[in-house]
Amino acid sequence: MMPTSKTNRAAGAVVKMLGSGQTAPYISKALGVSENLIYRWKNQNQGVKKASGEQNELALENQQLKDRVRQLETEREILKKALSIFSRMT
Repeated sequence: MMPTSKTNRAAGAVVKMLGSGQTAPYISKALGVSENLIYRWKNQNQGVKKASGEQNELALENQQLKDRVRQLETEREILKKALSIFSRMT
């Protein structure tokens, strides 16, 4: 079964409750869901955060590599012009 947006909102709320210091057994009783479901939602949320962090790292690395490529292309053009100038002198 595919999770609904209502389930996703509930999972997000549970994770926030856990983050505010409330315990899984308390949340479980208050919401009428199993503790296992509380822990599953918590673990899923941590997986999403980890994946998001990895994406941010990859995006940063990608931008750094693009900057380096631009720099090397500029240096290459400068060297081509210098070679052209020096080859005309001989």
